[in-house]
Amino acid sequence: MPLYALYALLFADHGLNTAEISSLLFFWSVTAFVFEVPSGAWADTVSRRKLLILGPVLIALGFATWTVFPSYEGFALGFVLWGIGGSLQSGTFQALVYDELAARSAAREYPRIIGFATSASELGALLGILSAAPLYAWGGYVLVGWVSVGVAIVQALLAISLPAAPKAASVAAVADIDDEEDLEDVEDVPSGVTTYLRMLRTGISEALRHKTVRRGVLLSSVLFGFTAFDEYFGLLAEENGAETGFIPILIGLTVAGSLVGSAIAGRTASMSARTMAWALVVSGAALAIGASIGGSGWAGIAGFAAIGVGYGIISNAIVVSDARLQDAIDGPARATVTSASGLMSEVVGLAIFGFFALGSVWLSVAPLVALCGVPVVLAALVVPRWLPAVRTEPVDARR
Repeated sequence: MPLYALYALLFADHGLNTAEISSLLFFWSVTAFVFEVPSGAWADTVSRRKLLILGPVLIALGFATWTVFPSYEGFALGFVLWGIGGSLQSGTFQALVYDELAARSAAREYPRIIGFATSASELGALLGILSAAPLYAWGGYVLVGWVSVGVAIVQALLAISLPAAPKAASVAAVADIDDEEDLEDVEDVPSGVTTYLRMLRTGISEALRHKTVRRGVLLSSVLFGFTAFDEYFGLLAEENGAETGFIPILIGLTVAGSLVGSAIAGRTASMSARTMAWALVVSGAALAIGASIGGSGWAGIAGFAAIGVGYGIISNAIVVSDARLQDAIDGPARATVTSASGLMSEVVGLAIFGFFALGSVWLSVAPLVALCGVPVVLAALVVPRWLPAVRTEPVDARR
């Protein structure tokens, strides 16, 4: 969506400072935080495909709000709509894909499929970012905004083509589940709120009580939470002196890195925890070095290319850790457990936004982005303990 590349600049050009922009991002994360797990349980109860259609519709409404009401209040409302729409998709898509593959006895293909799906998403984001410059030149933020609305509607239409995969287990089997019980098909399926609450309880219970799943949720959430860094890349480029029309090109370098990292996840799916740990150390160093280079022109390109390398490594680690988490989940509430990871990632994102809001009182954007390399390196220390092992036995779609 083209507006994604310019929204920080949109806010800044309408008089908002870094602290105010961070507060908007805070609203965004809080909204996603509140709706993340409840929407995951909803996805385990009703049609996941319908939620994947509704999500982008709400995001389109958010972009339309930004375009029609470009004020602090309008931006806040748009982020609320975006947060709800994003929460409906978070965890839902992964659960749909995994269960569809499990139904075909092809769960081992999940890292490769989800990696390519993520890459396709990143490619769409890259095209949207690159189109932001000419769209802005032709029609300013208004044209960029309405094109973004159209892209979100297209996403909703594409979601209609997704399969309605069977759940990994009958929703009726969650009434009194515990670690000792096997799930069996039950004909009298409870409906409505009862089923929803049981799915919610089952998913939260597995995320908290199953050690391997719990650690997988924590690792995936920390890694995905690091993607909150990219909300400040546009401000970093502007601070370094890049022109508004060239900023999307620089941000595109980071998206390209993420695209490549996701695309090769099928090849790195079986990497050891030690390998991932060292890769994250390299990632943190690349982020810090790239943000510290500064300047415009070729210096800016070199800096953002380094950031792209670091970002690509994180993206690869996200896909691999998600695949290991999906393999570790044994219960029927797959989307709920995955959404629990999304919930924790919002906590990490909120911490990052708070760090930028507070740190902006004393530091400019460049050193703040450079300091973000530190938690990436620290995360490498927990990977050997938190990354679930590769699953070797086949996955039963009706466990």
